[in-house]
Amino acid sequence: MPVTAKLSRKFYDTFGDEIANELVEWFNQVDATYRGDLRELNELNFGRFDAKLEQRVAELDVSAWLSSARTSPT
Repeated sequence: MPVTAKLSRKFYDTFGDEIANELVEWFNQVDATYRGDLRELNELNFGRFDAKLEQRVAELDVSAWLSSARTSPT
């Protein structure tokens, strides 16, 4: 949901409603674009984090298994 920019009455009075409304629409389009880009970047970073976390957990599991295999009597 875009955040509608509200410009001052003086801006509307100086440039007119049409130009001021165009500028508000442009701000909303830029906002939507950056939100989409940020969402995509966050998803990519989370995917990298999740993969690294899974790798570290697997390494810990192997280390714990090896450690217990060495200390348990056979």
